[in-house]
Amino acid sequence: MHIVLLCGGSGKRLWPLSNELRSKLFIDILPSPAGGRESMIRRVCRQLDSSSLTDSTLIISHQDQANITARHTQGKIPVIGEPYKRGTFTAAALATLYLQSFRMAKDDDVICIAPADVFAGEDFFSNFQLLPDILKHSQADIALIGTRPTHASEQYGYILPGEEEHAYAPITQFIEKPEATIAETLIQRGALWNCGVYAFTVEFMISHIKKMGLPVHYDQLSSLYEALPERSFDKHVAEKAQRAVVLPYKGVWQDIGSWDTLCAQLDSHVIGHGGISGSSSDSYIINELPYPIQVIGVPGIIAAASPDGILIANKNNSNEIKAQLGNLPLKPMYGEATWGSYRVIESSVEDESTTVTILNITVLPGKHIGLNWHRAGCRAWMVLAGSGQLLINGQVTQMTLGTQFAMISESVYSIFAETRLVFLEVQIGEPEDENNILFEEEDWNIIVERAGSYNYGV
Repeated sequence: MHIVLLCGGSGKRLWPLSNELRSKLFIDILPSPAGGRESMIRRVCRQLDSSSLTDSTLIISHQDQANITARHTQGKIPVIGEPYKRGTFTAAALATLYLQSFRMAKDDDVICIAPADVFAGEDFFSNFQLLPDILKHSQADIALIGTRPTHASEQYGYILPGEEEHAYAPITQFIEKPEATIAETLIQRGALWNCGVYAFTVEFMISHIKKMGLPVHYDQLSSLYEALPERSFDKHVAEKAQRAVVLPYKGVWQDIGSWDTLCAQLDSHVIGHGGISGSSSDSYIINELPYPIQVIGVPGIIAAASPDGILIANKNNSNEIKAQLGNLPLKPMYGEATWGSYRVIESSVEDESTTVTILNITVLPGKHIGLNWHRAGCRAWMVLAGSGQLLINGQVTQMTLGTQFAMISESVYSIFAETRLVFLEVQIGEPEDENNILFEEEDWNIIVERAGSYNYGV
């Protein structure tokens, strides 16, 4: 069996902690059994590992989130980067073709897709191991996992099962996010919440890819991605299956997609700098800034702060933040990558063509930022902590506490951390295209060697 975790999201429902680069999956906020805090994707990886499923898993995410995904999974799970977001069907199709092309998956191999942001009991993923046998025994096209609803939610899809056969039941109807009154009726009829877990054979998925008129080769589908429409796996595959079955799961399962549901899983009302008075019952502070937040006499709110902004909202109405932000192109002020993290301290426009941006950047020991192309303007650094090496146009210079460096237009550069390296970066000039990485390679010596082959034009 091959497990494919679908990793996406716009990063707006848990704003300001989440953004386009750091979605809710990557926020280190959930209590960890080992102490401290872990992100949702780290929790999922830990659970997969305990069920001996890590080696059978891959993740598909938008290419902008590939680096942060690799960092939070510690490189243990392969990550496929989608060039564009085109829905769960297209992601599942790309993953299937990847498995067929690079993992030698056979037609009768079972693929199990699931959302990467699942929050479930420690035994949840062990149920995945039952799905191949259920598919074979039931002769179904597709097998799902469903769970008993705890309330009549309008946020989940519902599955109406027939009479249970062995451990599973045939599915008689799919109902997507019904109104509360309809949901209540469905629950009385024994409906399950759809956990978003689907198991099927490679052959079954290939047949649907062909029906869509899409190529059945990984590279060919990747090249067409930009022109593809957004398609849902639920709508285009699951709901059209001739025979679908569901395996009921009796443990904890929840979609942590709002501040209200997230706060219910926290072990403290205050995370970060701040305090709450006794008359502010059921209020929470989650603060990533160095400035304290004080909540006095206001019950039932979430006060969340990060470099991306500040949110003050009643927990029951916090979902409105998605509509409030709308389609605004919010540039992330905080980001993570395999090499470390950055935070935008200040960004200002001095005139129509000149911007000044100041960043605080941390590069982890033994890591580097890749070989980058600086196109225009000036870029300068000052080291705040640690040591490393700066590569500019083929020349390597030592970086230590307090040293300062600058670089002009049309330059190729990289930075390597010998120890944990923290520095300020100042960018002056026209805003640059963010896709300025020329070459990525783990070995620093290869980066240095590759840099020598460029014509710098300076």
